[in-house]
Amino acid sequence: MMGFRKDPFCGLLVYICIGLCFASQCFADEVSADQTAQLTVNASDAAGRPIPETLFGIFFEEINHAGTGGLWAELVSNRGFEAGGPNIPSNIDPWTIIGDETHLNVSTERSSCFSRNIIALRMDVLCDASGANTCPDGGVGVYNPGFWGMNIEKGKTYKVLFYVKALGSLNLTVSLTGSSGQPTLAIANVIASASGVSDWSKMEVLLEAEDTNHNSRLQLTSTQEGTIWLDQVSAMPLDTYKGHGFRTDLMNMLLEMKPRFLRFPGGCFVEGEWLRNAFRWKETVGPWEERPGHFGDVWMYWTDDGLGHFEFLQLAEDLGAAPIWVFNNGISHQDQVTTSSVLPFVQEALDGIEFARGSTDSKWGALRAAMGHPEPFDLKYVAVGNEDCGKKNYLGNYLKFYGAIKAAYPDIGIISNCDGSSKPLDHPADFYDYHVYTSASDLFSRYHTFDKTPRSPKVFVSEYAVTGKDAGRGSLLAALGEAGFLLGIEKNSDAVSMASYAPLFVNSNDRRWNPDAIVFNSSHLYGTPSYWMQLFFSESSGATVLDTTLEAGSSSSVVASAILWKNSKDNKEYIRIKAVNFGSSSVKLNITVNGLDPNSLSGSSKTVLTSTKVMDENSFGQPNKVVPVLSLLKAAGNDMDAVLSPYSFTSFDLLKKSSSIKVLGSDDSSSRSSI
Repeated sequence: MMGFRKDPFCGLLVYICIGLCFASQCFADEVSADQTAQLTVNASDAAGRPIPETLFGIFFEEINHAGTGGLWAELVSNRGFEAGGPNIPSNIDPWTIIGDETHLNVSTERSSCFSRNIIALRMDVLCDASGANTCPDGGVGVYNPGFWGMNIEKGKTYKVLFYVKALGSLNLTVSLTGSSGQPTLAIANVIASASGVSDWSKMEVLLEAEDTNHNSRLQLTSTQEGTIWLDQVSAMPLDTYKGHGFRTDLMNMLLEMKPRFLRFPGGCFVEGEWLRNAFRWKETVGPWEERPGHFGDVWMYWTDDGLGHFEFLQLAEDLGAAPIWVFNNGISHQDQVTTSSVLPFVQEALDGIEFARGSTDSKWGALRAAMGHPEPFDLKYVAVGNEDCGKKNYLGNYLKFYGAIKAAYPDIGIISNCDGSSKPLDHPADFYDYHVYTSASDLFSRYHTFDKTPRSPKVFVSEYAVTGKDAGRGSLLAALGEAGFLLGIEKNSDAVSMASYAPLFVNSNDRRWNPDAIVFNSSHLYGTPSYWMQLFFSESSGATVLDTTLEAGSSSSVVASAILWKNSKDNKEYIRIKAVNFGSSSVKLNITVNGLDPNSLSGSSKTVLTSTKVMDENSFGQPNKVVPVLSLLKAAGNDMDAVLSPYSFTSFDLLKKSSSIKVLGSDDSSSRSSI
């Protein structure tokens, strides 16, 4: 598993050191502990219960520049010059002028060839390659630093696309440089006759970087007097995941999680502070050049919506995850549509489903096909709004959506914003949304939250996390509180069908919410302990949850669960026992596995997430300070003793087999093993 640290004493991977020891030698010091708990696991065939295939997934919201300047690999910020608004003159940030007013005049005009994003950039180049007003070395023009610096890597190729027209011929230099304009990492000249650029023309340049610079910029410059208009300037690395535009390193982090669903695109991003700034899917499909973009007024930044409805559906498919689309139901934070006026929003939702699932003969299915995906996406779940329950028009609006969607798509599961865990819902729903942000101790105590909740409709815990002082910027303590909560969800997976942490991503340069699972900048990334905690549950979806009984005596710091799962790599079955010790003292855990023949379990592996201090965090400087440590187990059996370190999350993967050879040193089938 990615990121497992090396053992400081052995100098090799932990599992190599421990795997070569006999239990009596390696674990003699571990068996002493301050407290004792007994865990009994019923592993008989009749005792297990299937876990939903969708139990653990991920929730993506456009927050913290998660997509714009993050997962979506576009390097140019404000590529269409639209972020300053439709009025002119307008602000072109973060575009910056190269040259002074004696050599260059830059302005915005409503002259673009794109009707939905009409702003274009005009550059009047006043200098020339020779004569009385000679251009400075390197020329004059504009540059874009991307999202806090572009990550340009040696040997990689970057596609630069832009639209241009000019008065006269064109001689434009396109280059990738360091943050000060030096050094030059890649360069190309775009030359065209006057007739070739008398109207808007699309230009494409491939730039191969000659060096690496994590804080680069894109420059468009000229040394030829004349007037040039630019619009829709894009720069993308060619090596995006499957060529679909997703940043590969961030995608790999998501793939490690093995998510079974993807909830998108929010969150509050869906609502908007005002409806005029809500995410509206129809504005995010079709050619990227024609998307108007919008200002996300909840998280306060512009997005060009290159990551739109189509791309989110593609992302889910690439992850092998079920898409869960959250759409606006006519309600924002500050305004809302009355139920009598909500039908256009209902039709918008129906059209969005048709885009995902419709045949190529349908209006919106044909657009999907034109975008390169003739086969329908597997959209089976939708959420009617986000956190809108209790608002004046929510229930009336919800019922309109529910009736229309069920009539057209009876198989689609519909998710209500209203929490049905404490009292029954007063409206039909297939799922209800449950959000919780709280302290570590409170979330840990919610291990029993769903023990007695109704088993229908199903629960969707679409947002959970430890926040506040306990969280830091992603602490071990937070991860342990969350792990205890998830163990309770796993045991109650007949009531809870889906669960996802929030938020998923944060660009370290724009931390709008804290903490988050994955932290990144233009070139580096790391997982917080909460990210690594979630990997302990990567095999739970679709597995079998086993009955467990935990007798912890006076200790309330330990919770546990057990599953039976099949490893697709070796096609063998394993019992995975997970336990959280949320206390400051070590706990001796006596494990008994019933319902199996003697010697039906053999040594496998143990994984522990802990650290020297409970508030320890990972960082760019120490990305692996708090990560799971994997070790091989030589001894395992139906009766085992283990020690749970203070403030730790431990997982045991025990190979289930039909017969076994006795471990050297075992007297009989009833002897206890120390793991």
